[in-house]
Amino acid sequence: MSVNKVILIGRLGKDPEIRAMENGRKVARFPVATDDSYKDREGNKVERTDWHNVVFWGPQAEICERFLNKGKLVYIEGKLKTRSYEQDGVTKYTTEVLGVQMTMLGSRSEDGGQMGGGMAAAPAQTTAATATTVSNAAPAMEDVDDLPF
Repeated sequence: MSVNKVILIGRLGKDPEIRAMENGRKVARFPVATDDSYKDREGNKVERTDWHNVVFWGPQAEICERFLNKGKLVYIEGKLKTRSYEQDGVTKYTTEVLGVQMTMLGSRSEDGGQMGGGMAAAPAQTTAATATTVSNAAPAMEDVDDLPF
């Protein structure tokens, strides 16, 4: 048995990049920054920021397009996915977090009140006054092409 699960709480590094596929399905890509701090051997506080590339497909991508922007605090659950691509004749690899669930965190004043009535029509549920969760129970077809059975 194996598990491929990622949980992130961080801030968007830039507005989501949205693309429409030929079939009309949307994909959202954006970086999320997480930070950590520790004390080095000399006792100095060291702060470190890690950047994670996040991808959402379909209705979740549309919600990302509508409600997320640079600096927004989000909780993301997903799985790691490594893919390859060709650039100038060289094969390159990138690892992304394929988003399964996203919760917008923070106060309503941080998002300009956008989490209000407009979210009711979207496939999301409000889990608290300051958090809105977006989840997709069924995996996207792009996600199931590498199943081991």
